[in-house]
Amino acid sequence: MLKNKVIVLGVSGGIAAYKAADLASKLAQAGANVKVVMTREATELVKPLTFQALTGNPVVTGMFEPAPLSAITHVSLADEADIVVIVPATANIIAKMAAGIADDILTCTVLATKAPIVISPAMHNNMYVNPVTRENIAKLKTRGFTVIPAVHGRLASGSIGYGRLPEIAEIMGIVTQTLGKKSDLSGKRIVVTAGGTQEAIDPVRYISNNSSGKMGYALAEAARDRGAVVTLITTPTVLNPVAGVETVNVRSAKQMKDAVIRTTAKADVLIMAAAVADYMPKTVAAQKIKKDAGSLTLELVKTPDILSEVNGKFIKVGFAAETQDLVANAKKKLVNKSLDIIVANDVTAKDSGFGSDSNKVVIIKKEGKMEDLPLMTKREVAEKIMDNVVKLLKTRK
Repeated sequence: MLKNKVIVLGVSGGIAAYKAADLASKLAQAGANVKVVMTREATELVKPLTFQALTGNPVVTGMFEPAPLSAITHVSLADEADIVVIVPATANIIAKMAAGIADDILTCTVLATKAPIVISPAMHNNMYVNPVTRENIAKLKTRGFTVIPAVHGRLASGSIGYGRLPEIAEIMGIVTQTLGKKSDLSGKRIVVTAGGTQEAIDPVRYISNNSSGKMGYALAEAARDRGAVVTLITTPTVLNPVAGVETVNVRSAKQMKDAVIRTTAKADVLIMAAAVADYMPKTVAAQKIKKDAGSLTLELVKTPDILSEVNGKFIKVGFAAETQDLVANAKKKLVNKSLDIIVANDVTAKDSGFGSDSNKVVIIKKEGKMEDLPLMTKREVAEKIMDNVVKLLKTRK
């Protein structure tokens, strides 16, 4: 999504300017053509040479710097940009943008561009919650700016409060989401499930499986970056939250079923990537079962079959994690659960399945067509699945 995109990264004079260097590096690593514009105050905190080394492009710091033949710097940057991202956005730069002031290279570029603009405010808590700043942010939102809220934490002053720059991964997520708003899944509502459900035995123990949630999270990111409105229903994982999506946290199969029913009421697509436990204890002990109780026998009953029980006009995509007879078992599940697509993978295969960053899958469609994919990253697999979802959505217009 970021490859070959021209990203104008505006850096204003807040202490979080040093974090913008990390953002510039990660954007460049993702294939973006990053062009950095710094206010005079920002250059007092981080040297322009830092950004030049990270992006491979000269850094613009003034209105009257040399530009390509017959080009006016702020106009050429504004025209080139696929997106303008301002990190950090200080109270001062926010106020100037809200008032339409264009007295430096960054504010001139903002005023001249037709590209989407993302800003990430960062400042002292008192400045962030000041009514003037809140009004200015509200003004920018009404004009179509995407504003990433500052987060709570320790600030440069040593105080604790709102005003801290979010994690770079979150900013990256919002940037890719903003760029994808007019892509092939624009406006579609997609529900994705992820992780392995946990079925309680007692207050501290549960039955679960080896699912890491990585495939579901990759699917949520892919759908988001292609313009979809995404809801991610996830069990507890060690993964970072997916920026720009609604996240619903659940634990058990029953909780996941309830969440799926609620969120698919207006959905276009349901993708069940979660590894839902097949069985759960018939009864849950009210207190921790002590080891000195001797042997422990659990009576298990079936969990809700979410894909079979949840129906609607939406497209249903399921997963089949198998250890034998991969295609045959997947085809059976495709029919029994009335799916449009099933994604089958052998979880015993090397570098594939639970916990890995890659996957080797076979995509099987309702009409019988199969797509046997080579080993890919889970994000690449997610894109292939979305390609098939897009094709199906076109047939249902």
